[in-house]
Amino acid sequence: MAVLTDPISDFLTRFKNCCRAGNEQFLAPYSRIKADIAKVLQEEGYIWGFEVITDSGHPQLKVKARYVDGRPVLTDLKRVSKPGRRVYCGGQEMPRVLNGLGIAIVSTSKGVMTGSNAKRSQLGGEVLGHVW
Repeated sequence: MAVLTDPISDFLTRFKNCCRAGNEQFLAPYSRIKADIAKVLQEEGYIWGFEVITDSGHPQLKVKARYVDGRPVLTDLKRVSKPGRRVYCGGQEMPRVLNGLGIAIVSTSKGVMTGSNAKRSQLGGEVLGHVW
């Protein structure tokens, strides 16, 4: 298995590829931050759900993509903060994604949440990605 320099980007790319290929679910190596991102995606209605599978030696996340009328709910996504260039935002300057049609996923001191929830709580943090 290859060493990943950006596992969050790998997780988001697997999600996008799953939806583009029309697959119902995908597997990704487990980490707590990926599980937190999956929880936010579930709360916002982009996925049906996720579970942690510990059958083999390494735990994995099994994520079920959400489709409505045969079309994926996810249109596209973009990784914002990368290992080479971290992007941070204060509580009041959270970005709006597609004028409110999408969500920003933000890692704050109170955990991973959407940009609108972070703005409401007046929390800043690292902008992990935009999903729409």
